[in-house]
Amino acid sequence: MSLPLRDVYAEPTLADLMPSVLSSAGVAGETNRLDLTPVDHTVVLLVDGMGWELLQRNAKAAPYLTQAPGSPMRAGFPTTTAVSLASLGTGLPSGLHGITGYQSYVDEIEAPVNWLRWTLAGTAIDQRDDLVPETVQPHPTVFERGREAGLNVTTVVPKAFEGSGLTRAVLRGGNFVGVSAYGDLLAQVVAAVSAGDRSLVYCYIGEVDTLGHVYGPESAAWLAQLTVVDRFVEQLAGALPTGTRLLVTADHGMVDASRGRRIDFDHTPGLGEDVTVIAGEPRCRHIYTDHVDRVLERWRNELGDHAWVGTRDDAFAACLFGSDPDPALTKRIGDIVAVGRGESTVIRSDGEQVMSNLPGQHGALTDEELLVPLLRIG
Repeated sequence: MSLPLRDVYAEPTLADLMPSVLSSAGVAGETNRLDLTPVDHTVVLLVDGMGWELLQRNAKAAPYLTQAPGSPMRAGFPTTTAVSLASLGTGLPSGLHGITGYQSYVDEIEAPVNWLRWTLAGTAIDQRDDLVPETVQPHPTVFERGREAGLNVTTVVPKAFEGSGLTRAVLRGGNFVGVSAYGDLLAQVVAAVSAGDRSLVYCYIGEVDTLGHVYGPESAAWLAQLTVVDRFVEQLAGALPTGTRLLVTADHGMVDASRGRRIDFDHTPGLGEDVTVIAGEPRCRHIYTDHVDRVLERWRNELGDHAWVGTRDDAFAACLFGSDPDPALTKRIGDIVAVGRGESTVIRSDGEQVMSNLPGQHGALTDEELLVPLLRIG
């Protein structure tokens, strides 16, 4: 079984974006891999789920965004929100910041954790002494580094994100501003970027991803939301003070999994045999087992050409989690990793009913999922 075709981090990814912004603002010790020109005020807008391929195919729905100067770059791996936000917020690949999937096994508590929701079996774990966000991800964030260097750093995101486990783990540092809708998002970003001689503002829009999951990417609902975002970005760009750079990116793209093969882990004979824990998400599964060879053979036989299935060591050899993963975080990556090809998924009709029924999925290595825009406006 051949390895995946790409060393994800051999080209710039989201992990390079914020260090490049800090470097361009004069912060010492940061690497400007994206060759951003020097500027004192930068706004970074992340549009959840707005992949480069999807955006280019739907230029009529987003004329402002598709005509803006920019190019594709890679999200990172796995191509899922928690991982990408962690890479954006720390400047590190997933093998170093330790958020290795939508869900992954955490050795300290001997259970899988949902990193996006920061839950364990549906129960909030923000207050657990053995899973403190600042300890789970101890590296200084780019926001902390920017603030330490004298930048006025602000995060403008939905109010519900305040104090969440993921926010504390990977987006901590700077001023938190919670917003309710696009109107106060725009107003608060403009106010924040105007504060201080040097400023960095990070902001987030999530509805493109939500509608892509529920109705499918390129559905009528998804296209309508993309148009709303296109108009918002145009309005935001026009409202920003002169001399401000606006960078627009995303955390991943998406595929329509309703068109691919759906392998049901809960109802496929033999697929769960000898598996102690299954984590990840339908497009990228982490499989934990004490019998790697037997499980690997069964999964390869069942999934065939619909997925790349390899061991943890295979994934490390392919640099899927970065070139130098932290050995202490090894068990947050499955003993076996299964990455969907085409539009195929490994669902759980019993254990993950809602997720299994969503047409829009992501997490794997297709261009539709891996490539995200880096638009440079202003």
